[in-house]
Amino acid sequence: MSKINANEIKFLKNRSIIKFEGEDFLGEIGIDGRIFKALTLARISVGVISQQAIENGISILVHENDSEKAVNCLIDEFESERKSGKVSQIYSINNVSVLGFVAEDFNKVLAELARNNVFPLLLNQIAAEKRVNIVVTSSQDEKAKNIIESEISKKPKTVHLAIIGHGNVGKTLIKQVLESSEEIKRRKKIDLKVVAVANSRKIAFNKKGFDSNWNDEVLTAEKPSDVQELIKFSKENQLENLIVVDNTASKDFVKNYHTLAENGFDLVSSNKIFNTLPISEYRQLRYTLNKNNRRYLYETNVGAGLPLIDTIKLLHLSGENITRIKGVFSGTLSYVFNNFSLRDDNFSTIINEALEKGYTEPDPREDLSGNDVARKLLILARELDLINEFEDIKIQNLVPESLLSVSKSEFLSRLDELNAEYQKIKENQEEGHVLRYVGDLHGDLQKEKGELDVKLISVPATSALGQLKGSDSIFEIYTESYGENPIVIMGAGAGAIVTARGVFGDILRVSETK
Repeated sequence: MSKINANEIKFLKNRSIIKFEGEDFLGEIGIDGRIFKALTLARISVGVISQQAIENGISILVHENDSEKAVNCLIDEFESERKSGKVSQIYSINNVSVLGFVAEDFNKVLAELARNNVFPLLLNQIAAEKRVNIVVTSSQDEKAKNIIESEISKKPKTVHLAIIGHGNVGKTLIKQVLESSEEIKRRKKIDLKVVAVANSRKIAFNKKGFDSNWNDEVLTAEKPSDVQELIKFSKENQLENLIVVDNTASKDFVKNYHTLAENGFDLVSSNKIFNTLPISEYRQLRYTLNKNNRRYLYETNVGAGLPLIDTIKLLHLSGENITRIKGVFSGTLSYVFNNFSLRDDNFSTIINEALEKGYTEPDPREDLSGNDVARKLLILARELDLINEFEDIKIQNLVPESLLSVSKSEFLSRLDELNAEYQKIKENQEEGHVLRYVGDLHGDLQKEKGELDVKLISVPATSALGQLKGSDSIFEIYTESYGENPIVIMGAGAGAIVTARGVFGDILRVSETK
């Protein structure tokens, strides 16, 4: 006698549900018997049965080839009841599949199915044997099977990644995922698969997961870069555990976050745009995420790979009163002022050097304007439930007004015009001081809004801010409990490798809760 495999899933396709609905069957004797007798006489085999609400209907499973015959024979059997209105509807739902399995924790299986937007149409449970039969639409049967299999046999769960943007951070992230996937599968029981890669023009798909040749597949891809294409691909291939990773700086792509959350995608983003939109839109996404049981992680929005946002979230959630957050938020401007403060070179020489090393944006005004630092400061303020808007931030723009609206090439050719002003600022400092471009969130942070300043300041070289080196970032978090001694988080705050590693960390955090 063969041994029963407890992890085996019985999987039946091509089935139909016959719905028998009416009013007040409670206590009615003989209804069930007449249904089964009619179907037996028509030589129709009956599968899963569910008494949906005992007083108003029964659902029965039959092979889809028998569905029309089953409906017709029940209509004939209950002709008088249909005329009197006692039986209201007899109809079929086609294209369904049955999955039968044994589960120690059925509620966990149901929760995992629901989190992936799979809701059984019928459910039949034999409590004593821990056996369950569920009926789902055929368009979701493979996905349901994969999820159940992972749950009952503790197989690695597959997490499907869509990487949007494959610039420096995106391509580094893909490399890191591909290099670490086997180790993560072994240690974490998570099978990470990059199944979609997109840029602003087109999107490439690979259901089995891209390998190191992913770039060739993107080059030859023909689908337009459209989020609807991604949603269609995920549904057609019944992919479970979906994460979209936004590595762009696109103002347009963040408009898709709602649609993606509503279609079963969790979100991981290094893109700062969404978190700095007007507070009403910021809150609306949180509502959509909660409603659809989706997560949105963005640790790299501030401090690249440094564990800053998580730390602030935990402090705030635990009731710690954060009174001030101050620091050098930009790795680019950290490099510029750390070097300018120590060396005898012109300000323009340092900017050109940072540009050549790839530390600045192609147009350095993006960094020198202070907008990037301001966005990061606003993101931290909102983590404390403050309702500041971008317009509330006082920003010292480091670009002189005469160079604000000229072309990028003209700006770069006139960089020397900045030298005299910054040399003067440097020389007018107290002895032993250095320049730092800082973000400062202060004021009464128990109120609805805080004070947000982004400015160039002079600090003692021996202070924590003054000792900063290279392109590192530093964040000082002042709280009521810690008093004058802030929690200091410092380290590499920029660069594709550390940012991609931070994004990867968010992907794993989301994956572990799937």
